[in-house]
Amino acid sequence: MDNFSLQSSYSPSHPFRQTFYSNRSFRKRNVLLVTAHPDDESMFFTPTINFLTSKGHNIQVLCLSTGGAEGKGNIRKRELFQACVALKVPMQQVKIVDHPDVQDGFDKVWNHSLLAKIIEEEIISCSIDMIITFDCYGVSGHCNHRDVHYGVCKLLHDTLQRDIEVWELVSTNILRKYSGPVDIWLSIFLAMLHSNGTMHCIVNENSRRSFKAMAQHSSQWVWFRKLFVALSSYTYMNTLRKVR
Repeated sequence: MDNFSLQSSYSPSHPFRQTFYSNRSFRKRNVLLVTAHPDDESMFFTPTINFLTSKGHNIQVLCLSTGGAEGKGNIRKRELFQACVALKVPMQQVKIVDHPDVQDGFDKVWNHSLLAKIIEEEIISCSIDMIITFDCYGVSGHCNHRDVHYGVCKLLHDTLQRDIEVWELVSTNILRKYSGPVDIWLSIFLAMLHSNGTMHCIVNENSRRSFKAMAQHSSQWVWFRKLFVALSSYTYMNTLRKVR
């Protein structure tokens, strides 16, 4: 059995127990979380980050922009480091890209070949063997989120790195997106339908950490984002799907 193949375990005593590995053959993995903006990690990926860190895996965060659309790039970079500390990810394992051709904005088109090159450099530098990122819709439909997905796909297509697993965060419809912890039940049911192990859900065992991490992004911590974190299903669980 793959020792980090996102195996889900459901039993009467632990119906939501999720494991990324076989206890009998555990080995630490080097995981690269690829995001578009500072605060993506806290708003969308906290359940996955909490799980990885709790199991002792190395997680590197690669944020492909400073989030400087409003001229707050330097502030948001500092906030990202603070949020990652709250998420138990050491600051030295966080990298923020500030490339002139990869800038935050709804009107900014990111070159997928350039993104693939940046991501490949991080893979080599950190000996990465697993990538986690957005799917083709990017949760919110933000073009930068979607470009990150296609940048990772471009990397896989061009380099044919078959030894690296890639998992994407599944986007849901608006009703599920704002159903909070209620969506856990449906997500687990849907994951169980994929008996081939290509889709799994991870329940956040420390949802308070989502609020704590997002609060570090003080420049973004306005009322509607507070409401989003409270109501979003992504605060309470993540569904990951394997990219082939």
